[in-house]
Amino acid sequence: VQVSKTIQDRRGYLQSSAAPADALDVTLPGNAGSRGANHPIRQIMLRVTAIFDRIGFTVATGPDVDTVFHNFDALNTPADHPSRDEQDTFYLSDGSLLRTQTSPIQIRHMLQNPPPVRIIAPGRAYRRDTPDATHSANFHQVEGLYVADKVSMADLKGDLTYFAQEIVGKHTKVRFRPHFFPFTEPSVEVDFTCHVCKGKGCRVCKNSGWIEIAGAGMVDPKVFESVGYNPETTTGYAFGMGLERIAMILLEIDDIRRLYENDARFLRQFA
Repeated sequence: VQVSKTIQDRRGYLQSSAAPADALDVTLPGNAGSRGANHPIRQIMLRVTAIFDRIGFTVATGPDVDTVFHNFDALNTPADHPSRDEQDTFYLSDGSLLRTQTSPIQIRHMLQNPPPVRIIAPGRAYRRDTPDATHSANFHQVEGLYVADKVSMADLKGDLTYFAQEIVGKHTKVRFRPHFFPFTEPSVEVDFTCHVCKGKGCRVCKNSGWIEIAGAGMVDPKVFESVGYNPETTTGYAFGMGLERIAMILLEIDDIRRLYENDARFLRQFA
């Protein structure tokens, strides 16, 4: 009763001459505000983590500012390796640095947790790169780590093939090429068949039929030693890939800088 009386009193006031000429007409429809949406990089990150979640990986995180030990030493990076140079890495005045990859998250997780370990580590990384269509001084990576008693290269191939077919399409094939990384042995570069030409060859894949996606390999025993794991009984694989690279492929973006210009007209296409 009281509510009904209040409504009637208010309606009478609005209809009377006592109400100002510009009084708000509450019967008019409101102005709907625009809704926000995840950034394209965030969208890809969620898709990637969801795929690996389905095969037992959990998400691990770590600080953007880290130590030389976590970023280089524990990952078996030689003291004279070019990536340690100030021309490649952002060092801070206290001797710490902006992580150059999300691999330090793997080190931190292993130092705090005994095997088995099955994690992915998405996050931002920083390197002294000159910005161009395919490079940026800050970018996003997602790295994976699986450590147990009898992990093999076959496990790595199977999991990355599953990921490729889930993120790109069931037609996708995966190629592994020998490579070198300080923290894995043996190491491989991982290519997916081109999403545009389906492996036939086109301008996007430079007529090779393949797109380079990730680096991977079996974890080097020296890495296990640095975190206190027994390299005689422990095996594992690790991989890493750039999220901007995947976003540019899946969303058909021709310049990585478009992802950071904050042009609402561009971002609205992916809302």
